[in-house]
This record gives sequence, C-alpha cells and structure tokens, in this order.
Amino acid sequence: MSDHRLAFFDASAVLFDLDGVVTPTAEVHMRAWKRTFQDLFDERDVTPGYTEDDYFQHLDGRPRYEGVAALLESRGIDLPWGSPEDADDADTVCGIGNRKNAVFSALLEQEGIAAYPGTLAVLDRLGAAGTPVAIVSSSKNAVGVLAAANLADRFPVVVDGVVAAEQGLPGKPRPDIFLEGARRLHVEPARAVVVEDAISGVQAGAAGGFGLVVGVDRGVGADELSGAGAGLVVQDLAELLTASDEGAHV
Repeated sequence: MSDHRLAFFDASAVLFDLDGVVTPTAEVHMRAWKRTFQDLFDERDVTPGYTEDDYFQHLDGRPRYEGVAALLESRGIDLPWGSPEDADDADTVCGIGNRKNAVFSALLEQEGIAAYPGTLAVLDRLGAAGTPVAIVSSSKNAVGVLAAANLADRFPVVVDGVVAAEQGLPGKPRPDIFLEGARRLHVEPARAVVVEDAISGVQAGAAGGFGLVVGVDRGVGADELSGAGAGLVVQDLAELLTASDEGAHV
C-alpha cells in the first residue's frame, strides 16, 4: 500500500469515478441490477440465482450492455445484442440494459442522492489548491447524477458513457476514457491520480500509466483492489485528508 509513485495531493490533476467514489449511486445501481436480474432469472428458472458477487464480478464499472452480456454469459444465456433503441421489455442484451436503467432512474428520482462527505472534503482541498478534477464514468447517467447531487459546477470535465459512445472509446478495464479525461485536463497521466472503487476501473487506471490509482473499498475488497493495480486503498477518501494532515506521503 506504500509503494505508490505519486502523492495524492502532489498530483497535477485527479480523475474520479462517479458511482461509489463521489456519490453512493453504486448502491442504487446495485439495487437496480438486483431487481432486474432477479426478475429475469426467476422468469427463466436460471440457477444459480443472482448474487451480490455477480455485481462485483460482472457489472461493476463496466458499460451497461457489456455488463449485461458478461452476466448472461456466466449463466450460459445467449441473447441477441439488439440495439440501444430497444424497448426495456425487449428480450435482448440492450433491452435488459435499458430495463435496468429505467429501474435506476426511478429509484434515483424517488430517493435523490448526496455526495460522500469525505469526498466533498477532498474536493474542497483540491479546489483550494487549484488542482483540476474530472469525472470519468462508464455511466450514461453521470450528468444527471451530478446535477441531482448539486455537483455539476465542481466538474467542468465529464467523460462518461455518452462521450465514450460518441467517440467510440472502449470501456473499462481499457484505459481509453481515463486517457481522454487526462487529455481534456491537459495533464500527462503520470502526473495524475485515478480514484476508483471497481476492479475494472482500477485496472483501467493502472493500464493507462497513471501516477497513482487509489482504490476505494466500498465492498469489493482491499486485496482485490490492490491486486487489480491500486497503489493505495482506503475505505473513505477522508482518510487521505487525515494522513496528509499527519504528514504522511499520500
């Protein structure tokens, strides 16, 4: 955990994943995926049924349709890919992904969202230092989530699933969307930090040659995040402030 190259607060820029790092939308996504796949597996008598491990192994951090395809493949289910325009009741990979997104949007509207206090405190410190920040997320809901959390003005650069689709950028664990975020911030990856809570996102940051990848353990496991390439693992970003105030090299 101490072999990282770049200290967090010495970075020229910080690129944050959104869900599970800035906002607890990962919890909403988890519930939306669970509801979607429990219903699907029940309808098809699929065994084993949906588990929390399915989220971390197949869905977390991936573009929506790729996650659907990965989880279906794990159960030996072969469905046509379909089209992003498919109705949410279509029996296709895209239809299932759209179904999940409808559930997610309904939950977000019902419950709202607030940023993690520790992340807000880190953003305050970075803002005071003039350190540029960006959101790099596989989600196509990123702009809406930031608006719902009153964070839109904090992140002038957002590279999300919409941008990735427009530019043909492959999703995590490939590093392309993080590299695009660094390009838009006009910073070399080696001078920037990636903050991620998903294995695929940590792998993407490591593959992109970033100076430090911080893994935030919201349930996937510290060892798993370290094994994927995180140079530093915390349970909450507030730990970075505490360590910095104590003089640790973070």
